[in-house]
Amino acid sequence: MGRHHLYRRVTSLPQVTCFRPVGVSVVNLQEVKLLVEEAEAINLNDLKRLDQEQCAQKMNISRSTFSRILDSARLKVADALINGKSICIEGGNFELAMRRFRCISGHEWDVPFETMISTPPEICPKCDTPSIMPIFPAGMGRGRHGWNRGGMGRRRL
Repeated sequence: MGRHHLYRRVTSLPQVTCFRPVGVSVVNLQEVKLLVEEAEAINLNDLKRLDQEQCAQKMNISRSTFSRILDSARLKVADALINGKSICIEGGNFELAMRRFRCISGHEWDVPFETMISTPPEICPKCDTPSIMPIFPAGMGRGRHGWNRGGMGRRRL
């Protein structure tokens, strides 16, 4: 039995989740699935130009794990660019840096990633009701393998 995978911290979800090459018919189009944490790794290291140690700290993982995620992401992006495949960002094993909650009375509050990992909320901090639920970003739902974006009748796990 393998080790339990820890959630990776992601600052935000991508606004655009699918990229398709021009000139390839939809019938022949192959897809590369880029995990949300892989997109975050590319964002932190390649766009924001942070070194791998800083990136790993931001994602709450070891530097060697960050390096493996980044290598996987770059391989997928290269495959899509060179071989004319679409890239869809979905799924993964991550937790947002801030999670918003709402109680049955309508109170809303944010809970940081570190708190979610150690002691997730059980009651509303304003009215002490145990009837609370997380508010997921639009179009997102929690599946067996982390966050997955549904839509257009496609849901991948």
